[in-house]
Amino acid sequence: MLSQNKKTIIQIKNLSVTRGNQVVVQNVNANINARDIVAIIGPNGAGKTTLLKCILGLLPYTGDIKVFGKKPAQALCDVGYVPQRLSFSKHFPLTVREFLQLSVIEAASIPKALREVEMQAYANRSLDKLSGGQFQRVLIARAIMNNPKLLLLDEPTAGVDQEGEKDFYEIIKHQNKAHNATVIMVSHEVNVVYKHATQVLCLNKNLCCMGKPKEILTKEVLEKLYGKNSAIRQHKHT
Repeated sequence: MLSQNKKTIIQIKNLSVTRGNQVVVQNVNANINARDIVAIIGPNGAGKTTLLKCILGLLPYTGDIKVFGKKPAQALCDVGYVPQRLSFSKHFPLTVREFLQLSVIEAASIPKALREVEMQAYANRSLDKLSGGQFQRVLIARAIMNNPKLLLLDEPTAGVDQEGEKDFYEIIKHQNKAHNATVIMVSHEVNVVYKHATQVLCLNKNLCCMGKPKEILTKEVLEKLYGKNSAIRQHKHT
């Protein structure tokens, strides 16, 4: 029997997604446990974002997904999401506080969320005055305002500088450790996966493998995912 902190919270069975005549994801089976930090890796076009959106219930699929024992759309109150690209211009004339108010009913949750990402001093600053890293923190605050049990992140540090990226992952680890949030993140950075993820899901339309990064991310697996001539190299760890 699984211990309490290893309870399965997401079950994916025979998941397939097609767009027109193109197979995007094919026959994926995976279980994700509570309080894990799961990285989804794979080449461009592997279906990583598609898989994330299926877990959110945003795309049609065949097969079955259960999130906290429910259909994805029924579990959204327990899920936070940071998209790869937000279809919203940060040049729109809004302050950070006003932006967050668009996504929450209880305004009292905004200061707490901003404290969690160390952005409380920026509540009245216009979005267009924020750096890329600061705006990304605001998006995390937006995702955690309802204290989600599950946090989904789609390439969350794209366009963020190295220092901002470091801070970002510290925030994510805090959500995981202090608030028991399960985290699933799409990443292209194998070194980040080694450092921060407890589980890795290797996807190239099919599920190639899943397990602990140090155990499964061999040279052979990386070549299977990215090809022998890829610039990605196996991480050296002790």
